[in-house]
Amino acid sequence: MQQARQPLAIDLVQQFRQLRVLVIGDALLDSYLEGDAARLSRDGPIPVIRKRHEQRLPGGAANVAANLRALEAEVFLLSIIGADIAGSLLRTALRERGIDDSWLIEEKYINTPHKLRILADGQHVARFDEGSDDTAPRTPENQARLLAHLEALYARCDAVLISDYGYGVLSNDVIECLKTLHCANPKAMLVDAQELARFRTFPATVITPNYQEARRFVEASIGNIPSTDEQPGPDNHTHITFLAQQMLNELATETVTITLAEHGAFLLDRQGHAHHFPAHPIETPHDVGAGDSYASAFILALAAGHKLPEAVQIGIDAAGIAVTKPRTAVVSYQELLQRVSLRVYAAQAQSIEDNNTDDDSSDTQTALARLSALLEVERLAGKSIVFTNGVFDLLHAGHVQFLRQARSLGDMLIVGVNTDTSARRQKGPGRPINNERDRLALVAAMDMVDYAILFDGDTANDLIYALRPQLYVKGGDYTDETVPESEAVRDVGGQLIIVPLVGSIRTTTVINRIKASR
Repeated sequence: MQQARQPLAIDLVQQFRQLRVLVIGDALLDSYLEGDAARLSRDGPIPVIRKRHEQRLPGGAANVAANLRALEAEVFLLSIIGADIAGSLLRTALRERGIDDSWLIEEKYINTPHKLRILADGQHVARFDEGSDDTAPRTPENQARLLAHLEALYARCDAVLISDYGYGVLSNDVIECLKTLHCANPKAMLVDAQELARFRTFPATVITPNYQEARRFVEASIGNIPSTDEQPGPDNHTHITFLAQQMLNELATETVTITLAEHGAFLLDRQGHAHHFPAHPIETPHDVGAGDSYASAFILALAAGHKLPEAVQIGIDAAGIAVTKPRTAVVSYQELLQRVSLRVYAAQAQSIEDNNTDDDSSDTQTALARLSALLEVERLAGKSIVFTNGVFDLLHAGHVQFLRQARSLGDMLIVGVNTDTSARRQKGPGRPINNERDRLALVAAMDMVDYAILFDGDTANDLIYALRPQLYVKGGDYTDETVPESEAVRDVGGQLIIVPLVGSIRTTTVINRIKASR
């Protein structure tokens, strides 16, 4: 029996490492000065903050590039920055994250956009912004260099992500060049822009405005629209659909996804397919950079060739991780793979449970699906899974010692426990002494056992194929040749370990002593 193919969503994330993405847009420097508010200043009613930490992070399009690199894609970051201290610090921050800064063009007439946040005792006190706006001049030489780099990098990439904060990198010439390149060689293109009117005729695969950006664009296009909550949830489905449809009417994009903060995202395409994707509930979200994490995972999923609904869901998975992190967020490949794996396998387990009848076999199937989902996540986190199985009738010191030995070989110990039916086939009439639920509960209660699960087969092969342990442990009364599960262990890439039995206590011996004492 061969190992089942992994679900497609997990395959998608695993393909991220093979992809190359061009990010073009406004690269910013995000700085954080953090400290403790010790007292009020004599100069006025303001706190005196004793500095304890300083951090420089890529922001804007640079944060998109940092997210893509953390997801282990190859990134080309094309932008214009100033020949200043902020630009130098941004280059250093990018190189520290494995991002090539050679495509950043220095312009002597501008200042690198820089957001400096000051925090006291974990609370934001102030933010200072500096940097040139889109009215600052660009030299013709640098504009020509930007367009030349764009043509060269477009040919090398699998997808394009446009991150426009309005600082002038996305000039009309650049947008027209991208349109020309896309017409000649279509690729997945995601537009994240604060002012979407500039992309009215741009052939994007998808645009990703937040609710405020979407509402502002529609109002500018058709006039006032009915007022509603500033951040509508799924109850405002009609209103959100209206905004998305108006954007499709006004723009050349194939698809609109409107992000709704804690309410998730809404997708509408030109075929009229509408989907609402709920967000992961977070008690205290940190939303700085979460949109960049969303867009980065989204474009990679599109570039990997999957359909929009799953790409949106993977983007939401990434954003759900990002909002748990303070400061400008970056989501790693391993974090996203774990989140997607948990979602996919949990959905499989829920599907099995929804289709279950009330019999014991369906309960066992559900438990196996849930355990398989959990172990996928643990395995992706680098933990080694150890598995063993047995009847475990009348637990004794030999069982305890054996399980301790097994647990010492890895990070997690999973124990399969024979059902009463399968135990009776092995042991004969009169066995087991204790019923399967009692035996399962006793094994699961042992400190060295992480999870215990029932199985009904003559062998534990089905559990091995489902759980895919790295190590399969049996006692010294077996040899490599007599273990019936040895082929299944090899099929899943595991290793068979035979551990010596300690002492002479056996369950059969204990039962015979009880009988003799009557």
